[in-house]
Amino acid sequence: MINKKVANVTEALQGVKDGMTFMLGGFGLSGIPENAIAELVRLNVKEVTCISNNAGVDDFGLGLLLQKKQIKKMVSSYVGENDEFERQMLSGELEVELIPQGTLAERCRAAQAGFPAIYTPAGYGTEVAQGKETREFDGKMYVLEHAFKADYAFVKAWKGDLAGNLIFKGTARNFNPNMCGAANVTVAEVEELVPVGELDPNQIHIPGIFVQRIFKGAHYEKRIEQRTVRQRD
Repeated sequence: MINKKVANVTEALQGVKDGMTFMLGGFGLSGIPENAIAELVRLNVKEVTCISNNAGVDDFGLGLLLQKKQIKKMVSSYVGENDEFERQMLSGELEVELIPQGTLAERCRAAQAGFPAIYTPAGYGTEVAQGKETREFDGKMYVLEHAFKADYAFVKAWKGDLAGNLIFKGTARNFNPNMCGAANVTVAEVEELVPVGELDPNQIHIPGIFVQRIFKGAHYEKRIEQRTVRQRD
């Protein structure tokens, strides 16, 4: 029986080194690999490139790595909630590559599927397309975007089994599934880890073939990124 379980986050991140490229799943603060990020902070890895839709907030998520200046380059789509990110970008301390959200997702999925590149209409005629190959298909122009190359993908799922099969919940399905199998090593942390056979095969979002290591997360804060309330009448 296949068993991809590792004892803890420390074992899950064995092999992580300075200068590597990491994918980190989630959308905003939903479904982010909190335990893996905390371990990266503890390991104090430097000069890393992070591929993630968001850059966290100042004191949570990838914001923790930014605080310690562990990130050399950030590849993201939305970065508007992090003052330290803004400071480092404007001062030239942090290299930033901003990518349309759909393109970010598809470059992950291309890597997952083994495709070297994709053509997308997003960004044609803008700064996004500068220096890139363009091509016309059926009268419409497209931009060539290369698949990502990453050393590790860190994802967070709601449930998983010992074989690495994963089920995501709600907004956590944004980017996490596309990053599974899109790096040399995919590490999945889960809220619930169950024996093989307990997950309904019809409910599994990512099969275990895309996951190399899985562990049960020790703690999740589940913060609300933006809380909006209305005044009582």
